[in-house]
Amino acid sequence: VTPEAVLPLLHKQIPDIGEALRQDNRSGVPTAVLSRGVAGTIGACLVVTLPGSTGGVRDGVVVLWPLLEHAVSQLRGGDH
Repeated sequence: VTPEAVLPLLHKQIPDIGEALRQDNRSGVPTAVLSRGVAGTIGACLVVTLPGSTGGVRDGVVVLWPLLEHAVSQLRGGDH
């Protein structure tokens, strides 16, 4: 129920992060497309829900890691 609990709290949704997480794992884990993960901002914080398994979290961090520096910069008012 985590996505349903987090979604109404988000100030801005970033749906492509959730989509990237699903698509990245699709070839190795076909059921990844069933994930309901959400991403967005709450104030100046980036919030991303990840699967409950350690493997799912590990895979998710691989996708998120290259995005984090730019995302945090944007949340702090950085330029595009």
